[in-house]
Amino acid sequence: MSTIHQDTICAVSTAPGTGGVAIIRVSGPDAIQSVHAIYAPMKSGKSLLTQKAYTITFGNIVCGDQLVDEVLVSLFREPHSFTGEDTVEITCHGSVFIQQQILELLIKQGCRSALPGEFTQRAFLNGKMDLSQAEAVADLIASTSAGTHKLALSQMRGGFSNELYKLRTQLLDFASLIELELDFSEEDVEFADRSNLYNLADTIKKVIGGLADSFRVGNAIKNGIPVAIIGETNAGKSTLLNLLLNEEKAIVSDIHGTTRDVIEDTINLNGITFRFIDTAGIRETSDTIESLGIERTYQKMEQATLVLWVIDLTSPDALIETLAHLIEPKLSGKKVILVFNKADLLTPQEVAAKQSLLDKVQAEKITISAKFKNNTDRLQTKLVEAANLPEVGQNDVIVTNIRHYEALTRALEAIQRVISGMDNGISSDFLAQDIRECMHYLGEITGQISNDEILGNIFAKFCIGK
Repeated sequence: MSTIHQDTICAVSTAPGTGGVAIIRVSGPDAIQSVHAIYAPMKSGKSLLTQKAYTITFGNIVCGDQLVDEVLVSLFREPHSFTGEDTVEITCHGSVFIQQQILELLIKQGCRSALPGEFTQRAFLNGKMDLSQAEAVADLIASTSAGTHKLALSQMRGGFSNELYKLRTQLLDFASLIELELDFSEEDVEFADRSNLYNLADTIKKVIGGLADSFRVGNAIKNGIPVAIIGETNAGKSTLLNLLLNEEKAIVSDIHGTTRDVIEDTINLNGITFRFIDTAGIRETSDTIESLGIERTYQKMEQATLVLWVIDLTSPDALIETLAHLIEPKLSGKKVILVFNKADLLTPQEVAAKQSLLDKVQAEKITISAKFKNNTDRLQTKLVEAANLPEVGQNDVIVTNIRHYEALTRALEAIQRVISGMDNGISSDFLAQDIRECMHYLGEITGQISNDEILGNIFAKFCIGK
């Protein structure tokens, strides 16, 4: 297999810093020769140049007569490696000094330092994986929960790609027939059966639409569900945030207006990541800084999927009703949980009377005492229920990448034009154009159609050594 790149790259593939061991990866046409030049196997006659693929040898990295480290060397020969190129992985001790010494020796042998994501980029360019699978590698590295791990693993194995390949192949068959019709336009013949094309376009529309719709779930699993904690000043929002996070993240004080900016952190409940946003308390104020914080509160409410509206049960009725007039219009389309706090300071009858003030608000309701941690476990249960995320099976295809979602949306628009065009009897050349456009956007996802700018943007986000 001929490789795309003609140079040899090297990088530390393990996490930065000192550890028990570190792995240095070398890939390219001179990878084996470069390591051979600085490696002395413990057993004589075990030259890397003749070593079989998928084997590991024990030996020393040397600089002339000077020992640098005892290492294990794993060897992979093209095309059967991660990158599709000759690849060598050196497992050395985790000293940062040793790692740098080995890299310097490799660079003296003609290697160069790898760019971020360059090993995975070479795997893509050499046909070892498509672009969506390459992006899944980065997602797998960054996975922080069972849900994100499962989705990244499924995409890396090609579940999403296989769906797109099927759709694109079917469209290609019809596009070819329609293009053939254009060659015989003067003879007024149809090679592409319109009823079959219509059924195919309708099926593809449903599949693409389903994939695009799955982005809501995929994005929530990958990036977490944004939850804004709102309410009046001193209602207990920061206390509640600290309680949910199980750490003193926010300043808690009896002084009104302590929180003047948003504070964000995440927790994982039942495999679902929630991104909590503690916001500035809402009230009338002449303080310029606090007013800016309140404006940001409204902005975060707009961005949130879930809203925890914390109500201080000790507040006067008039204040609760005034805040309701300010807040309620901004809750349209949001899932809301009304959290009635400081229940330990009132009788059950007084609590019920306060709750009745907000009977018109369409929301889940729960009464807690953040100070004494009463009912907070039920609040966590309500959060998971409000998230309403379905169980994701190992073979489910879920879209998690905004780039993929945008391409699917454009492909959906194109296939809808194909259907509308056939309904209106448009000519073959316009049908062909819309079919090609749908294929184009599907191909953008897998990298069948790509440009250097897109590739550079994707792989620049990877860590060095992957």
